[in-house]
Amino acid sequence: MTGRPPFPPFDEETAAQKVQAAEDAWNTRDPQRVSLAYTEDSVWRNRDRFVTGREAIVAFLTEKWERELDYALRKELWSFSGDRIAVRFQYESHDAAGQWWRSYGNELWEFTAEGLMRRREASINDVAIEEGDRRIFGPRPDAERGASIPIW
Repeated sequence: MTGRPPFPPFDEETAAQKVQAAEDAWNTRDPQRVSLAYTEDSVWRNRDRFVTGREAIVAFLTEKWERELDYALRKELWSFSGDRIAVRFQYESHDAAGQWWRSYGNELWEFTAEGLMRRREASINDVAIEEGDRRIFGPRPDAERGASIPIW
């Protein structure tokens, strides 16, 4: 089978692998690379935005990472069943004025048999933080893989 392993149906190990792969890809801040994990006609709800298709995903992510500077993300597996995974996440970034933000969210993912995400729904809340309160610095070090992220 061609596609993006691991493939559904997911078990705890493969679901966690999928979550870590997504975290790793998003931390590259490379919209083109990230978009390859989604179907050509993938449908997203991200906060109050609705996005359909890889080209729109690339445009959305390009805009996102032009606005959310020094973005660094942590994802955690919340639940899984069959071809679906639920994730909680946090990321930190700053805006052009230098204000740091921690964004808390939940995502619901649905995959094709080929392991590509066909649906992504994200609910996200932002909290202003001081630079000294940051706790997410770049991609997750190997020693922290699998570690739970704190609630606040």
